[in-house]
Amino acid sequence: MTKWLYVLTLAVLCAACGGSGTSEPATEGAGAEGSEASAPAAAKPAVPRYREVTLPAGTTLRLELKSAVASDTSKVEDAVRAELRQAVALNGQTILPAGTELVGTVTDVAQAGRVKGRARVAYRFDSLRYDSERYAITTAAISHEAEATKGDDAKKIGIGAGVGAAVGAVLGGGSGAAKGAAIGGAAGTGAVLATRGDEVRLGPGADVSTRLTAPLTVRVKS
Repeated sequence: MTKWLYVLTLAVLCAACGGSGTSEPATEGAGAEGSEASAPAAAKPAVPRYREVTLPAGTTLRLELKSAVASDTSKVEDAVRAELRQAVALNGQTILPAGTELVGTVTDVAQAGRVKGRARVAYRFDSLRYDSERYAITTAAISHEAEATKGDDAKKIGIGAGVGAAVGAVLGGGSGAAKGAAIGGAAGTGAVLATRGDEVRLGPGADVSTRLTAPLTVRVKS
């Protein structure tokens, strides 16, 4: 009887030890979950903030051409591209950085004329791309005109008259010289009529400037 009582007592003690053992992992699990819940949430990336800035009419735009324009090859409505070669600032803050792209069109073309009419080419810009957005803009036209060639034309006519006078003098004396001068002058004038003046040509990299003729509002990062 004493032996069975001893065995029963051991069984009760073992059962008590097993119950306390299973309760410990549950306590540890609850502690782990609690620590995870108390951990700070991952920081979200900051969303950029924008504000609108208006550049007033009259703002100067210093540009570098990226496409060629010429009085003898360009046509009205041909595309013209350029980039800002100098940043545009307002109140000490850069609004449009150097390299900002502008696009426009040729508005007027005239080849060099015979005797009258100098070569010219004109264009203006109507859009601007900044920070992946495109804005409509209005700028003053940029016009280039060839230099006058009247001095060269006069030299050509004068040289023709001199040669004619020399030939006339050899052939017919004084009266021959007068006739030769008239003939030579006419020949020189004909040479001027048959040749065109200088054309206007600007290649990529040319420095040009224009200005806004209407305010431009753009969104810039705060």
